[in-house]
Amino acid sequence: MDEVNSAPEVLPADATAAERVGEVISQNSKHLIHCLNIIGQVEGHYILPPQNKTTKYEHIIPALVAIEQDRSIEGLIVILNTVGGDVEAGLAIAELIAGMKTPTVSLVIGGGHSIGVPLAVASKKSFIVPSATMTIHPVRMNGTVLGVTQSFRYFEKMQDRITDFVSKNSGLTPERFRKFMLNTGEMTMDMGTVLDGEDAVKEGLIDCLGGLSDAIDALNLMIETTEKRYI
Repeated sequence: MDEVNSAPEVLPADATAAERVGEVISQNSKHLIHCLNIIGQVEGHYILPPQNKTTKYEHIIPALVAIEQDRSIEGLIVILNTVGGDVEAGLAIAELIAGMKTPTVSLVIGGGHSIGVPLAVASKKSFIVPSATMTIHPVRMNGTVLGVTQSFRYFEKMQDRITDFVSKNSGLTPERFRKFMLNTGEMTMDMGTVLDGEDAVKEGLIDCLGGLSDAIDALNLMIETTEKRYI
């Protein structure tokens, strides 16, 4: 795939590199659209085992900065099929997407697990296919946890950050989100809620039920009705 001449160096230099970080720039199309994949587990400050399929936040963050700066890129579609991962890294990526002026659309095609929920709603318009699911559950932590009041306050503050972000970027209220998160009657040996595509739309978590063509049509319309970012 040819490289966009005006793109900064942080973008993949060839097709192999693009596949490696899950990025594709669609050039021979109605509008110049950048496709960004967030798949597997979002990797944060710790390197996961090589057999894990991961999305590294040190790849995604500079790519988003480059997309926002590149005047030739007119829109961004984010494809999601994630099992969650590092909360801080995932929320950082979601905040960057939410703060972009570039028209953005997200499409959940498999799963939006845990931190995948904020990532799915961060775009200006979100889609989900009928067979995909959104999994809402409390924040978890690996390793040693001190059984002190401060630990529980830390978890509560972290969960509040996620709840606030999701409620501000979707039609789901904080109270409804917490109810799904603390549900004890659905998951075996766990708490939380799994919403399929249709239910996620009914609850207001995701904007629309649809597939790839629906998401691209919506992005094209957004590009055509949005004022140019640059003069």
